Amino acid sequence: MVVDSVETDKTADNKSQILEITRQLTQLMIERNTIEINAILDANFTLTHITGYVQSKEEWFSEIESERMKYYSFQEVKTSVTIDGDKAVFVGQNILDARIWGTRNNWRLQQTMQLEKRKGKWIILKSVATTF
Repeated sequence: MVVDSVETDKTADNKSQILEITRQLTQLMIERNTIEINAILDANFTLTHITGYVQSKEEWFSEIESERMKYYSFQEVKTSVTIDGDKAVFVGQNILDARIWGTRNNWRLQQTMQLEKRKGKWIILKSVATTF
């Protein structure tokens, strides 16, 4: 069986871009940089918390800016990326040191993110957090 090396390189490049943007998101959360976060999120982005609460991008940004949600650091545990054309699903497990609504913990978070490639750039459409 012959593998198309161009297609393999393209897939590897897309996976690399997706890993980069999802790691960038977490770093920007720590930096409280909602301007840069906004540049990599869809206009209708939602964040579903481990409680099941679905939060709009605007409300989440307000929580970050007021430090009701304060992110300190993260340790990546495991990641996977599945790509189907211009759509992708990223699943990442991190130990996230964060204070959320008054409770600071090292959260064992699994983020499942839906992404879409637009004009050559991956955009995060939504993120759903669960524990692992």
